[in-house]
Amino acid sequence: MESTEQNPPQWNHTTLMDFILLGFSDVPDLRGFLFGVFLIIYMIILMGNSLIIIITKVNPSLQTPMYFFLGNFSSLEICYVSVTVPRLLTDLCRKNRNISFLACATQMYFFLVFGATECFILTAMAYDRYVAICNPLLYPLIMNNRLCIQLAASCWITGIPVHIGFTYLIFSLPFCRSNQLNHFFCDIPPVLKLACGDTFMIEMLVYTVAVLVVTVPFMLILGSYGKIISTILKLPSAAGRTKAFSTCSSHLIIVALFFGSGIMTYLRPKSSHSTGMDKFLSLLYTIVTPMFNPIIYCLRNKDVMVALKKFLSKWIVL
Repeated sequence: MESTEQNPPQWNHTTLMDFILLGFSDVPDLRGFLFGVFLIIYMIILMGNSLIIIITKVNPSLQTPMYFFLGNFSSLEICYVSVTVPRLLTDLCRKNRNISFLACATQMYFFLVFGATECFILTAMAYDRYVAICNPLLYPLIMNNRLCIQLAASCWITGIPVHIGFTYLIFSLPFCRSNQLNHFFCDIPPVLKLACGDTFMIEMLVYTVAVLVVTVPFMLILGSYGKIISTILKLPSAAGRTKAFSTCSSHLIIVALFFGSGIMTYLRPKSSHSTGMDKFLSLLYTIVTPMFNPIIYCLRNKDVMVALKKFLSKWIVL
């Protein structure tokens, strides 16, 4: 008798040289409109965050730990969006949307490093507000120049070695399916969809890193603001409570947008992922949140608005 045993399906292990970023190719009639919208948002991000960096450097009244971290945060936002948006704008203008294997890995690496740095800097900013409001008498002693520099340096450096290894592991997987990446940049979920074989260990590593880099900082921020709100409610002055809430609410809006969309992207079960939802969430944490940063921190912060008016009036006079 002939054996009826069927051989397991064999993957076609073809070495991929590049990916094709599909991006928004499913809505060709909107590509011109999307290009205009994303270009305007990108310019707002660049100009708004650049202004924050300048005024926090040149204005003596903003030489405080809070604005030191805000300046770092604005610098980071420029780096963060520049990893994905210029490529997105270019792809909206051309038919050839190929991205080399190395370029895709490089984009993912820098995106992950800057994303982790943002999580850490937002946590440092929350700690700064916690000390300022809950321990105001010790604030100048605790948040001294040396500690601020150490915190900022740690935020920028910590994610570098972790994501070198992480990116290397992802791109060491065999890619033997289609080379069409249904996203507008090289993010983890769409890249893993193209990998063949068992990706369980990598997926567990993604969850572990996401918990350490996203969830833990988010919980620390919530804990800090729980203490802050409790302290604010005990302030005898209504004006003091209003000022404290105003200072902290802008930070909380950024935190809610960034961490909320990040957690939904990287900690959702694989079965619940959909291409449309993944793109929408990615737009939130790659483009929308960085756009709101300069708007929220300027319009909702009287000190920044005063410093900005002084700075702009000098340039207009000149």
